[in-house]
Amino acid sequence: MSQVAVSSTSKLIKAGLFALSMGGFALGAMPATAQVTAYKQAIAEAASDNSAVSSFYRKNGYNAIWTGSDDQSKLRRKALFRALEEASVHGLPDQSDVISGLMAQLKSVKTTRDLGEVEAAMSKAFVEYARDMKTGILIPSRIDDGIVRKKTKLDADVLLAGLEDTQPGAYLRALVPNSTQYRALMREKLRLEQIATYGGWGVSVPNGKYEPGDSGAGVVALRNRLVSMGYMERSASATYDAALANAVLNFQAAHGLEQDGVAGEGTIKEINVTARERLKSVIVAMERERWLTPERGERHVLVNQTDFSAKIVDHGDITFQTRSVIGKNTGDRRSPEFSDVMEHMVINPSWYVPRSIITKEYLPKLRANPHAVSHLQVTDNRGRVVNRGSVDFSQYTARTFPYAMKQPPSTRNALGLVKFMFPNKYNIYLHDTPEKHLFSREVRAYSHGCIRLHQPFEFAYALLAKQTEDPEAFFQRILKSGKETRVNLEQHVPVHIIYRTAFVPNKGQAEFRRDVYGRDAKVWAALERAGVALPGVQG
Repeated sequence: MSQVAVSSTSKLIKAGLFALSMGGFALGAMPATAQVTAYKQAIAEAASDNSAVSSFYRKNGYNAIWTGSDDQSKLRRKALFRALEEASVHGLPDQSDVISGLMAQLKSVKTTRDLGEVEAAMSKAFVEYARDMKTGILIPSRIDDGIVRKKTKLDADVLLAGLEDTQPGAYLRALVPNSTQYRALMREKLRLEQIATYGGWGVSVPNGKYEPGDSGAGVVALRNRLVSMGYMERSASATYDAALANAVLNFQAAHGLEQDGVAGEGTIKEINVTARERLKSVIVAMERERWLTPERGERHVLVNQTDFSAKIVDHGDITFQTRSVIGKNTGDRRSPEFSDVMEHMVINPSWYVPRSIITKEYLPKLRANPHAVSHLQVTDNRGRVVNRGSVDFSQYTARTFPYAMKQPPSTRNALGLVKFMFPNKYNIYLHDTPEKHLFSREVRAYSHGCIRLHQPFEFAYALLAKQTEDPEAFFQRILKSGKETRVNLEQHVPVHIIYRTAFVPNKGQAEFRRDVYGRDAKVWAALERAGVALPGVQG
């Protein structure tokens, strides 16, 4: 919302509140029983289309919380309008129309029935605002079938009752997500809005490849762009010198690119992304932050798919980090987004092949050759290994195939030598892999959906350090046995598999990643449909 709009809305709010206070229809000015009855009946009728709000008023005896003449009612009205006025600052839809509608109702109050209708309308506006602010505007699963995250459900009864029992201003401010990441994203949103309003980061860099020793107009444009973005000090040099190479390196690190100090096609493409587009990513990240439960765990595992990373976070600090591989960007292989709790790890795991992989990938091979994929065992419903030579695989379809398949523990096992389990219906977990070469690639989307770790042993040591004095020795002793062994975690660890193209590290400036699965583009489109809009910015 622009400063002019805020000023205009503020005047409207003041006028409406003044009209209510002077109108003589506040509840405190209604001694007649008939008037009180009419007031309560009006609330009941006006709230009848919202079961949660109706429930609240039934429980509180249809007493006013907004339209009374007492000081607390006045404070609640003031706090609500201020919160609605500032909604767009949080990347929520602009509430000017809601404010105008409520103000119009307030100024036109002439009867107790009118007053009751305003009371119900203000409660509805509050509940909608509170839910949007605390848990997000959108329903994640309706955006993309890979966003399987479930939002926390907020009870309107509880929200409204809390408003009765506390200082209204503090209560509404407490609805804003309190995570360090959310606050950092808000600051970045305001910063990008200002940059975009004043023309962005300047002229785009011409396509091409720029490296140390080069000079010319393209190098100058590259330098100017990186100066505007804050990656280097201003300089008049037209040469790709050490300072420019270092700035390119820093930009590449902050955008998940291969760090070679050369501005090639991929780097130039990211450098030319506008402040406006980065602002969209930040607003999407704020909405995603609202989807996450506030109780993330003092110790938790955080997997950011777009960053191809897995981290262990202790009390807000990253204590371990490794590269990861996520699901391939095709069909049902894309890794889903959800939270769960890690309960145990399996050292020397067998790979129990998912039914979907058996029927889609391996059954056609077995039909052609019963001895295909010989590294896998075919097993019956009791877990016994089946003699392939005695089975006519050609008679089975994907629906009728009666067998399972597994790969015994080995260094060639698809899961590597350890897997980390947080049992879930999506059959997703973290694990080792024999395909170590994939971790050197910039974009690491190759799995069937599970998350592969570059340093799984070190990840295990970090988890086990909470329950054994020498976690490495403990782990290696089991590993060398070659036996499939389950190791329970004495302290279960929440796991959050997220998808963030914009995030702010604890130290340093905001970082951005590519929209690997195209999910953030869908989230932004849904936010726009819900009424979220960028300020009138360019560049």
